[in-house]
Amino acid sequence: MNVSRAGGPGRRLVSIVVGVIALLGVVAEQPVSAAPHGEFSWPLQPRPAVERRFDKPAQDWLPGHRGVDLVGTPGQAVLAAGDGIVVFAGKVADKPVVSIDHPGGLRTTYEPVRAEVSVGLRVGRGTRIGILESGHEGCGAAACLHWGARREAGGHSRREYIDPLGLLHPTPLRLKPVI
Repeated sequence: MNVSRAGGPGRRLVSIVVGVIALLGVVAEQPVSAAPHGEFSWPLQPRPAVERRFDKPAQDWLPGHRGVDLVGTPGQAVLAAGDGIVVFAGKVADKPVVSIDHPGGLRTTYEPVRAEVSVGLRVGRGTRIGILESGHEGCGAAACLHWGARREAGGHSRREYIDPLGLLHPTPLRLKPVI
């Protein structure tokens, strides 16, 4: 092939290859996001592995797992999953717990967390609320955060535990068009 001829097939091929390489370079520079959007995000960063999933019992008094266990490390920062008001920061059965009420009658709990916040404090999503401690029963890792969520009783409804992972809405990966 003669690439020196203007408009020849070799020249067109080189132009196409250069164009594709340039296009790939531009696409590679575009930001790609898988960060959660909406009202809630992960209480540990980076996104943790789930050690144990939510297992709602058929009745409130039956055994189950009313939250999820997220793999972390002792001393890791624990973040508020959403905007709200701290309603509890203390010990329950000798375990350090933080609870946050969110708009719409939702409450999230974080355990075992040594609180760095006090009751009545308004927090935003991503606000550091405490430090993860080790010792969560049933955790196979060095430390696990038990993250729970429940809808509070109101009107004619009763308190209901829900899967906190359902609060997260990951944004799908999308490439931006090149213009």
